[in-house]
Amino acid sequence: MTKANFQALLDRVYAPGRAWAESISVDGDGATIRTSPGRSPYRLRFAPDAASEKRPAVYWRARGAIPLSGEGKPLAGLRIALDPGHLGGSWAKMEERWFQIGASAPVTEGDMTLRVAKLLVPRLQSLGAEVFLTRSKPAPATGARPSQLRGAAIEALKQKGDAPTKQAVAKESERLFYRASEIRRRARLVNEAIRPDVVLCLHFNAEDWGNERAPRLVSDNHLHFLISGALTRDELSYDDQRLDMLVKLLDRSFSEELALTNAMSDAMSRATGLPPYNYQGGSVVRVNANPYIWARNLLANRLFTCPVVYVEPYVMNSRNVFARIQAGDYDGRRDFGGIARKSIYREYADSVTEGLVKYYSSR
Repeated sequence: MTKANFQALLDRVYAPGRAWAESISVDGDGATIRTSPGRSPYRLRFAPDAASEKRPAVYWRARGAIPLSGEGKPLAGLRIALDPGHLGGSWAKMEERWFQIGASAPVTEGDMTLRVAKLLVPRLQSLGAEVFLTRSKPAPATGARPSQLRGAAIEALKQKGDAPTKQAVAKESERLFYRASEIRRRARLVNEAIRPDVVLCLHFNAEDWGNERAPRLVSDNHLHFLISGALTRDELSYDDQRLDMLVKLLDRSFSEELALTNAMSDAMSRATGLPPYNYQGGSVVRVNANPYIWARNLLANRLFTCPVVYVEPYVMNSRNVFARIQAGDYDGRRDFGGIARKSIYREYADSVTEGLVKYYSSR
């Protein structure tokens, strides 16, 4: 990669505000990258010009490298991994993706994302895509359980300076189970078995609902998308995160992620009518003029070594969205706030499909 391209991706996307400066040194010929203690730094040599750039071997294909089909199927040949966020089912309370208003049906994000994924599978297959799920039921992909992670939890609490009380260890063990072990298992599945051209991480959003025993509904409702980036100085001090970032930067995931997300945000914003979410603080950065797209360092979009689009529509505890969730899935349209709407799950799946078709059919 040329020095100009390497520096631009660092500053614009992956480590803005010179967050990279303590772990990466850039000079005229290359970059010297800090490695594990006791090991020599890694030396990345820059290409003298754009014509000399070489992309490392990757398992995924950019849009232009996927062969066209004469069958009139715009997604023919495309390998898509759908990652339904969270777990749902009996795990929903543990992962804090569960709330209930009075005697209404509980809202469980992991079950909702899986429902969207299962609607997407036949839609995308009918358009020619090969479709894979990182999970097909409300259960973890990892074989680890919180009780097996107590030792790691105690060490993690000590590193954070927190007392390893019984309650704190139990909570940290659960967090390591559903946020770390589960996502790392899905990453191995994606990178070693599925090897897709793109991963879609399906989620629903939420605003703070306050007391879990008396959660509140809000008026806010919005949409945004996340792509990998915006690592902080502290995050880049960890060897694994520094390596993960460089893999994403050098394999040119960014340009594919951004182009696809532009198409998907156009389709979903029109279908849902939702305004863009505006982060107030936090380690995020805008990467272009599209107000729906942000770069953020998440374990999933960092560990999947291919283009990843992280989809965050609808505020689950928004009054209007809550009513649509309670209505469940259905054919046709129903009135919500004076607007005839598809079921929230079909609106989600249909607009994701439209965005994919818009992007890949022009290859």
